[in-house]
Amino acid sequence: MAKRQGSLESMVNESSFWRGRRVFLTGHTGFKGCWLALLLHRLGAQVTGYALAADTTPSLFTAAGVGQVLDSRLDDLRDDIALTTAMRDSHSEVVIHMAAQALVRRGYAAPTETYATNVMGTVNLLEAVRRCPTVRAVLVVTSDKCYDNQEWARGYREGDTLGGHDPYSSSKACVELAVQSWRKSFLATAGIAVATARAGNVIGGGDWAEDRLLPDMVRALVAGQPVTIRHPDAIRPWQHVLEPLAGYLTLARQLCTGDGHYAAAWNFGPDDDSAWPVAKVVDHVFRLWGQGSRTLTAQDDNQSHAPHEAQWLKLDTSKTRRALGWQPRLSLETALAWSVDWYHAYYDDPADSTRIRAMTEQQIEHYLALKVDGHE
Repeated sequence: MAKRQGSLESMVNESSFWRGRRVFLTGHTGFKGCWLALLLHRLGAQVTGYALAADTTPSLFTAAGVGQVLDSRLDDLRDDIALTTAMRDSHSEVVIHMAAQALVRRGYAAPTETYATNVMGTVNLLEAVRRCPTVRAVLVVTSDKCYDNQEWARGYREGDTLGGHDPYSSSKACVELAVQSWRKSFLATAGIAVATARAGNVIGGGDWAEDRLLPDMVRALVAGQPVTIRHPDAIRPWQHVLEPLAGYLTLARQLCTGDGHYAAAWNFGPDDDSAWPVAKVVDHVFRLWGQGSRTLTAQDDNQSHAPHEAQWLKLDTSKTRRALGWQPRLSLETALAWSVDWYHAYYDDPADSTRIRAMTEQQIEHYLALKVDGHE
């Protein structure tokens, strides 16, 4: 069931703030970027998207016709001239940077590309912001994996040491350091507020990325094949994609107030009861799917050649909840049910983008309608 969290008053504030607001969104063709583009469209924002073409087939960008709700610019973060031109042409007040090479295992396979995209791509974006006179606020989305993971049982706090064993995680720690430098050296004195957001594992309909649990499961179930998982005992902070996105928008709105307190790093993660082991998530999705192969094959990653992945990862979100008033609204059971419902709807008729858009927007509407007890 849905948690009765989040506030109707907050939703009204978000709607009034974003209506007509010009937003420059990088990564709008990706999974999270598509959901954010549709959420901003629902709130009335005028969005310019900047990203490479979607790199999965199928993709949420195509399946839900996301290109119809914004000005879509398909180009590369590593092209600083194209990026600066697109941002200046957009006359945006808010920049939300989500474009990235976002996969741990791809980072091992292509470390140079990962650093070039994630680190230098962000540096190019920050430099473009300096050349764009309309920008007031910048939100850079990094990752919960930016921390130096010590396999602690407690959640990582914003002030904990940055690091990263693998190239992807390390690149995100580098991004955090770059943002700190540009904030102190250039942006704060120019009156531009910049923050970073670190979120845990997100799930939701329309994700077809490689080496992610739910997309891998859906592909196997649709094909009637066994599901292979790498780390059945690994614990992750699972949350529906709309949870951190709603938090990002609240944070971006606060950045525009000019209060320098918000120009900092922020964690967005679920309640402790949503930090499930991978095997428990797999078992729950099997039950929700209702048919298909129920054979579970655990891949042996305890070999010397296997890429390292953290066993335990959790965020401490107490600062975000206290200072931003943000809280998760969905239980993990509900998040998984919404995700499975979305994939079922897609595979019933993959060619019907109008129906898939409607399904996605219906879940956004349902999410926005959730209330907090005592805050009617």
